[in-house]
Amino acid sequence: MANFGGHAIPGTFFLFYGFWLTVKYILQHYWRRNQPKGRHIMPTFLKRMEQFEAGIVIFASFVGIMVEQFVESGPHAHLYDKGQNSWVKLMNWQHSTMYLFFGIFGIVLAVVTASKSLPVGVDRLALSIALFVEGFLFYYHVHNRPILDAHIHSLLLVAVFVGSASTMLELFIRDNIILELFGGCMFILQGSWFYQVAFVLFPPSGPVWDLTLHDNIMFITMCFLTRPLKPGRDVEIGMRIASSKTSSQKALLEESDEE
Repeated sequence: MANFGGHAIPGTFFLFYGFWLTVKYILQHYWRRNQPKGRHIMPTFLKRMEQFEAGIVIFASFVGIMVEQFVESGPHAHLYDKGQNSWVKLMNWQHSTMYLFFGIFGIVLAVVTASKSLPVGVDRLALSIALFVEGFLFYYHVHNRPILDAHIHSLLLVAVFVGSASTMLELFIRDNIILELFGGCMFILQGSWFYQVAFVLFPPSGPVWDLTLHDNIMFITMCFLTRPLKPGRDVEIGMRIASSKTSSQKALLEESDEE
């Protein structure tokens, strides 16, 4: 959905999932360090954590698809309108496709946890593919959009594709706590950035961002790296509503910036 909620919903899921993975991997690492060499049977509570994780992923993916499809302004499972000779809400369909692949990952994780019928690591492969599909969809999601809109989504791709690559590495480098925690951090970064996108493109209150100003691109890039606090009322950050600074103060700041 092209609104605040449409970005906050996946942001909440990815934030929660990133913190969940962080806790799970720390517990698994602590358990592995205290086991005799050669023992690989996971205790019951860790298996139940993964079963719960699979259920949450499947449920969240289902809810995401339902919201994207059947919200009041959604496509309601209609892909093409023959009467209008046009596609119907392709943005919602792209979001639904993203949720679909995460749902497939949840199903694979549930099967892997419940039985040994699937090869080891296939759940990591499914998650890596889901992340790649998400990034691939978003890459073609913002063409012909304002430059700030396109840029803030392109920064999201960094977390998505890096997360996909690190998860793929877990297929070959098993039980590496650094790699596992890095993947969890990429989910946290992705989730927090979804919220950043929501507040920039669809601010619930206050001034509206100028989506064509290059200075805003520079500022947003810094936000991606440092997450600065929200500027005060007297700081102009390129929004369409002017700040309370006087003209002389602005001129002085511009002159010092050029130097």
